Amino acid sequence: MYRVITCNTNGIRAAARKGFFDWLASQKADVVCIQEIKAKEEQLTDEVFYPKGYHCYYNEAERPGYAGTAIFCKQKPQKVITRLDWEIVDSEGRYIQVDFPGLSVVSLYVPSGSASEVAQARKDGFMEPFYEHLAALRRKRREFIVCADWNTCHQNIDLKNWRSNQKNSGFMPHERAWLDRIYDDLKWVDIFREITDEPDLYTWW
Repeated sequence: MYRVITCNTNGIRAAARKGFFDWLASQKADVVCIQEIKAKEEQLTDEVFYPKGYHCYYNEAERPGYAGTAIFCKQKPQKVITRLDWEIVDSEGRYIQVDFPGLSVVSLYVPSGSASEVAQARKDGFMEPFYEHLAALRRKRREFIVCADWNTCHQNIDLKNWRSNQKNSGFMPHERAWLDRIYDDLKWVDIFREITDEPDLYTWW
């Protein structure tokens, strides 16, 4: 059984200064998925960014200090995928996938739409093509674990102030309906909510 951890670090260098890698060492994870590294790999020269016992793969954004994803894994993968031939994904380092025998693990950072109407339009333009990508993954003869910062809350229970956020990016009806389709139509499973339906379990609000 794999122990998989996922985390948005909001800047991996800042997270390192706050003790992220000390915490990580205590978790004994087999695979660690990270979103929003906000760094070029050339800036990650300290050995702390390459934890002992892990194969470390970074997918940086072209723009400095922005987006990006990473995966650390104890087992060396058969394949590492960082490109989908899709500009918003490839230029911003939003997707990285590692393939093991019979299992693939993805770290995904979905665009945020909260900054402006233009940002929301970019996010909306991402959603349907990525739905089709998830549909294609479901057709493959292997298991997938997708660890993501979706930049979207699915249900009222997933957001502290859900009533006041219904018109805000990240909780708008069409964004939530997109996740409905991913779970209901494509049969992906929200593992966290499969395990617990307890309220007030937030990592960000």
